[in-house]
Amino acid sequence: MTAHGSRAGAHTEDTDDLDVEEALALVREPKENRGPAQGGHLPAPASDAGRASDDAHHKATPWPRAREIAARAARSGARRAPVSVPLGDALGLALAAPLDALTDLPSFDTSAMDGWAVAGPGPWAVREKGVLAGHAQPEPLTDGEAVRIATGARVPPDTTAVLRSEHGRIDAKGRLHPTREVGHGQDIRPRGQECRSGDQLLPVGTLVTPAVLGLAAAAGYDIVTVIPRPRAEVLVLGDELLTEGLPREGLIRDALGPMLPSWLRALGADVTAVRRIGDDAEALHKAITSSDADLVVTTGGTASGPVDHVHPTLRRIGAELLVDGVKVRPGHPMLLARTQENQHLVGLPGNPLAAVSGLLTLAEPLLRTLAAHPAPEPYTLPLRETVHGHPYDTRLVPVVLRGDGAAPVHYNGPAMLRGIAAADALAVVPPGGAGQGQETELLDLPWASAGIGVCFT
Repeated sequence: MTAHGSRAGAHTEDTDDLDVEEALALVREPKENRGPAQGGHLPAPASDAGRASDDAHHKATPWPRAREIAARAARSGARRAPVSVPLGDALGLALAAPLDALTDLPSFDTSAMDGWAVAGPGPWAVREKGVLAGHAQPEPLTDGEAVRIATGARVPPDTTAVLRSEHGRIDAKGRLHPTREVGHGQDIRPRGQECRSGDQLLPVGTLVTPAVLGLAAAAGYDIVTVIPRPRAEVLVLGDELLTEGLPREGLIRDALGPMLPSWLRALGADVTAVRRIGDDAEALHKAITSSDADLVVTTGGTASGPVDHVHPTLRRIGAELLVDGVKVRPGHPMLLARTQENQHLVGLPGNPLAAVSGLLTLAEPLLRTLAAHPAPEPYTLPLRETVHGHPYDTRLVPVVLRGDGAAPVHYNGPAMLRGIAAADALAVVPPGGAGQGQETELLDLPWASAGIGVCFT
């Protein structure tokens, strides 16, 4: 299988139309044989390519089940040990320890507004020197006395309330009068109003957002304990790929090499390397067995053609196959394997949009578990037009979100990126299709939701 095209054996690659013989084989097959793959080590290759293709589809895992397997694939030992990092390096990571307040917030009584700190009933004689934020404890007030005060400044002892600037006036003798009733404690933030020292502010597993960074800083933290990003390595397979210039002489531009690292980073991974392997079984074996990444991602080579080396290599190293084919279009010949106790491999189809399908089907749930991120809440929107479905496979269709609906985009074939480049999400179209107005589950693209997962550095 090429990284972007098709070779012998590529009839298992994605197509929106069901072959007649394939449909008849499905009808003839006993219903109990259509369940999800149960994992295990890779079987020996089939001698008959056509029969192997049919068998591969029949044992393929339904799309929802494949995502569930990927999310649960990472055993406890696969997650990297927690680390302590400066606040500036924690964005997008999950807390590995509770965030407990190291101080009262606020740590002293402060003014919530610009105005005057006053004591007792008015009118008040105004003290000459005002109180600014960042200064030491001011002198106490006596009844009938007021002092100018800035927002965030320490409130003098014995202050009754803070009178806002717009709610007071100074008479000709320099005395302060309220223009509306003043309540006891008005516009004063008392010490410990938000939390007391030792209170748990956020539990383990909380995703560090910009707001969490601000809270941690306010609570006295310089460093936080987090689960580090899982490390991912990308292996780009295929002799026909160009890294620059226009396609020529049967060679094509590599779209996955530039796309996958940024996409994996947006999904929360730390991409440690991108290697170009070509169609070389020994080089692929060496690359996989020498990698120390948590996740190895390969492109192409997942079918049964003469240069599709992923399955034979996984058999050679004794990998445990967790998912071998998924009932999803595009992206059917994707796979998930456990290559070591603390390492997994996601084999993506070679066609670009099929590879995106594989990323969101298998890599995203696995990376989410490794990073201890919570699963996103599923949501649906009605389709703005009918979307044709595959007879028995889920379809992932790029859509743009318009108001309260999702509109499918054109150019959504397995080898195309034009549609998803303009899309906001992928619609999960069930087998058989979905009609106009039908509520359909959506998978947000990581940058379209404007989340902190947009990390391309």
